Amino acid sequence: MLTDARIKTAKPGDKPIRTFDGGGLYLEISPAGGKLWRPKYRFGGKEKRLALGTYPDTPLAKARKQRDEARRLLADGIDPGESRKIQKAAKVERAANSFEAVAREWFTKHKPNWAASHSDKLINRFENDVFPWIGGRPIAETTAPEVLAVLRRIEGRGTLDTAHRAHQNCGQVFRYAVATGRAERDPTGDLRGALPAAIPGHFAAITEPTDVGELLRAIDGFKGTFIVQCALKLAPMLFVRPGELRQARWQKFDLDKAEWKYLATKTKTEHLVPLASQAVTIFRELHALSGHSSFVFPGARSNGRAMSDAAVNAALRRLGYNTRTEITGHGFRAMARTILHQELLPLRSTRRGHTPRQDGAGTTARRYRPRDRPALHRQAL
Repeated sequence: MLTDARIKTAKPGDKPIRTFDGGGLYLEISPAGGKLWRPKYRFGGKEKRLALGTYPDTPLAKARKQRDEARRLLADGIDPGESRKIQKAAKVERAANSFEAVAREWFTKHKPNWAASHSDKLINRFENDVFPWIGGRPIAETTAPEVLAVLRRIEGRGTLDTAHRAHQNCGQVFRYAVATGRAERDPTGDLRGALPAAIPGHFAAITEPTDVGELLRAIDGFKGTFIVQCALKLAPMLFVRPGELRQARWQKFDLDKAEWKYLATKTKTEHLVPLASQAVTIFRELHALSGHSSFVFPGARSNGRAMSDAAVNAALRRLGYNTRTEITGHGFRAMARTILHQELLPLRSTRRGHTPRQDGAGTTARRYRPRDRPALHRQAL
């Protein structure tokens, strides 16, 4: 039988040298000095060999253990060589069907249907909060407690809403894996109630007319770039989401008809926004500056991209407003909905001699005609 001392002192020759340990195991020393463990065995009347690794990476004790495992397989009528091939193929298949691999496949298939901002946030959430912990796990073997541990880490940062979103996204990936035959079930269903309910928040918004007037006067005095100044002036006129405003494209505008058509990112439906004369004036001034670009509000670096999604909030902070507690780019929508419902609509309805419907701010705001939008500015100022 071999010993470590004999193996270390063994010298190569002109031809491969085989030094046997017993039970079919031998060490093959190549002319170059490499030392490879090989057990030989017979199966189905044929002599076969396995490769168990090189010495010293595979020490003598480990090589003997692998030899013994191969002999147990033979005793059960199993070819050790074929068994290794099956295990290797299964390992490759598990790697191909890891949680990360399946998640990226699912993401690639659905990405064309999402807004760029949504897809960026989603993949960043996976890469930062999920993949480092369970990305390498075979998706069919990933358990509910493993997913919960991921969600707990996110919750521990004080970002409960992100934890709930990650829970939802993981469930979508698992269900895709079930549909494509790579998992038996979605374990995230077992986690219902495991996280505390997220308390819905609201975008900061100014809803008192006198305070709105102060904000509009501050916007008029903004000393930043003309592009951002125009975006600030248009936000309380158009009532659209910040992403839809900053990514507006000139080809969707007909300033002669005072119209802007765009595809709403949230509902994937086409919207038509009639433009007040004040808005048309601002857009015509903008066109002289950015008309060469496809974007109405091009980025400051002229790299073919739209203005940064942080530009409006940064401008509001420069004006002295807290974008967490006072006003944010998205808050102009709440501002308009509240004032139209509480201040302007009752005034118009009273003049016409009837009482407005009290069926929710969203309904009354939608019934308000676009030409009344400048009235918000007149009352506030």
